[in-house]
Amino acid sequence: MFRPRIIPVLLLNNLALVKSIQFKNHKYIGDPINAVKIFNDLKADELMFLDIEASKNSRLISLDLVKRVGEEANMPFAVGGGLKCLADIKGIINAGAEKVVINTYAAQNPDFIREASESYGSSTIVVCIDVKKKLFKGLRTWIFSGSRSTAYNPIEFAQLMEKNGAGELIIQSIDRDGKMEGYDIELIKSISKSVSVPVVALGGAGKKEDLIDVHRNAYANAVGAGSLFVYQSKKRGVLINYPKKNELTFE
Repeated sequence: MFRPRIIPVLLLNNLALVKSIQFKNHKYIGDPINAVKIFNDLKADELMFLDIEASKNSRLISLDLVKRVGEEANMPFAVGGGLKCLADIKGIINAGAEKVVINTYAAQNPDFIREASESYGSSTIVVCIDVKKKLFKGLRTWIFSGSRSTAYNPIEFAQLMEKNGAGELIIQSIDRDGKMEGYDIELIKSISKSVSVPVVALGGAGKKEDLIDVHRNAYANAVGAGSLFVYQSKKRGVLINYPKKNELTFE
């Protein structure tokens, strides 16, 4: 039976672990290395670290932090935040990450994804597509942590990223981020059906059944979540958690 990867997506504000609601109201959660240690014990499939302020501040995610994660993590992990050149990718991979996640620069310079995939292989290059409606424009992709819209609708941008060599796409609903009310099934399904590369669903998971729902009904190849894995419940008491292998049935 196929079981999608279940990925805790951990947001960083420089060196601190934080969680947002609709990309705003960031709450301090704790130390990222402590979280890695707990996810080791819980046997997470994979981790993802995204520095939410890196592009805004024209800097790269801390390579020292990536190295510390690499030294601690027992599972594969991906890293994003401020990547703009091949040297950035090299630095992150050399620090221990298996994949890099690119958002802002992918929209600013789509050809960079082709260059990156040709240099490091498609399986290394992940593009995160943040999606929100824009007044009178419909759904659009957004960059700089959801603060600036682009001219791309999410389906055409996903197809462009696949064409340029991205090996995986993260589809993130800004409106559902941190709300814990379920994924945007229609959004994720529309993109899953329009591309052939793996799609990671992100934004809105509030209970374990949401992970099953987005896989079954939106054809997500992997399921990502933040709040679900750092909060105890919708009351948002901080508790790092992860489902056991036998808790979820995806068939």
